[in-house]
Amino acid sequence: MTLIRSILFTLAFYACSTLAVILMLPLLLAPRRWMMGAFRIWARFTIWALEALGGIRLEIRGREHIPTGAALLAPKHQCLFDTIVPFAVLPDGCQVMKKELMKIPFYGWYAAKSRMIVVDREGASKTMRKMLADGKARLADRRQLLIFPEGHRMEPGAAPDYKPGVAALYGLGVTCVPVATNSGVHWPAHGFLRYPGTIVVEFLPPIEPGLKRPAFMRELQDRIETASNALLAEGI
Repeated sequence: MTLIRSILFTLAFYACSTLAVILMLPLLLAPRRWMMGAFRIWARFTIWALEALGGIRLEIRGREHIPTGAALLAPKHQCLFDTIVPFAVLPDGCQVMKKELMKIPFYGWYAAKSRMIVVDREGASKTMRKMLADGKARLADRRQLLIFPEGHRMEPGAAPDYKPGVAALYGLGVTCVPVATNSGVHWPAHGFLRYPGTIVVEFLPPIEPGLKRPAFMRELQDRIETASNALLAEGI
């Protein structure tokens, strides 16, 4: 049954995504908010299809912590689904993306139109300066910056590997909302099998600006890892 559900969801997901990238082409000439609206529709269809076809429901916890204005979000990253959910729940999310993703036809164009923040991992200090400049500009537009603190997908329960980029953005004097999840249990990073159950995305109480970088990183990692491990222990 899991195999059949996974096949049905995968077919629906890629069929919808293919149709979406074609229909979204004219939006390259439209206002940015129209492109963000199209991403929101695509994300919400994916969430619906995941439950209807894959037997995996999404539960959002801590909705009271979802920011409506300028803020920084630091989610645990376990699978592709973690990049989709923010489009469905944030008012005007802006994801920090690696440069390689911009080379993907259509997706790269739409990300540029949406004014996502692009980083070159080989750019060292130059990359950091550009990320901070772009982040400051997006915050001025009252957008919600989203950066995965570990920079890449991690297996559920794996030892954490937090990078300094999130602390640099926090240094802009912005509130940071940690986000925990168990998504990798049901949508593994590799392979196409999707395992029925409940994906929980939990927005945790915000970390107010003003902490020194080492204290911030310790607090952020402790909150995310503690909450994510608790979700894994629920076994849902």
